[in-house]
Amino acid sequence: MNDPVIALHHLSKSYGNVDAVQDLSLTIEAGTIFGFLGPNGAGKTTTMRMLCGLTHPTSGRATIQGVDTWKERQKVRTKFGYVSQSFSLYRDLTVLENFRFFAGAYNVPGAQLDERIDRLLQVIDLEEKKRATADNLSGGMRQLLAIGCALVHNPSILFLDEPTRGLDPVHRQQIWNLLYDLSNEGKTIFVTTHYMDEAERCTEVGFIENGRLLAKASPRALKASFRAHLLEIDVEPLMP
Repeated sequence: MNDPVIALHHLSKSYGNVDAVQDLSLTIEAGTIFGFLGPNGAGKTTTMRMLCGLTHPTSGRATIQGVDTWKERQKVRTKFGYVSQSFSLYRDLTVLENFRFFAGAYNVPGAQLDERIDRLLQVIDLEEKKRATADNLSGGMRQLLAIGCALVHNPSILFLDEPTRGLDPVHRQQIWNLLYDLSNEGKTIFVTTHYMDEAERCTEVGFIENGRLLAKASPRALKASFRAHLLEIDVEPLMP
């Protein structure tokens, strides 16, 4: 059996008297699309930030390919790409300029850069928009560009924090098509969501609530274990 590429060992994070993540343990194999499902405030983002070496665990540890994500956070950051909910594209720069900026931040060799950018432009379907500024892209296109920039150093793991939030169905589908392609290339995808229909697209799902992992299984097994219908309701705010 292969060693897991991502492993959490009794990982916990507290802010004062608030336990954001409690004794979380799980492993994820290479090539998996792992959906981290839970309501807002469940601990999804805090867990992801600890995995990315951005938040210090109160106790426990997390590893990526055997490397401690906090103690060796500078080393581990070359192994993954990360798209937060507020990924900071430079909106006054063009698509190409954004790619070049993030490639520089990751020290991508110049000899590989043009070929890698050309391929990513095809992957995210922004070849025709490469000279447009990020500010002139639609929300869905900007999210695709953010994912592309997170892939510019060719990491084996991609962390995405609610990547389709606020997007229309067409761009949501486009992003999921991209994630399937990346998984087929052998990349491991860790994606947070509160959409059950998106969790069903994953290889494996973990369900977190109040900072605790309640279940980890295939989407079908997870739905069967709860033996209930899950409803998703979008409500427009009332006008004053």
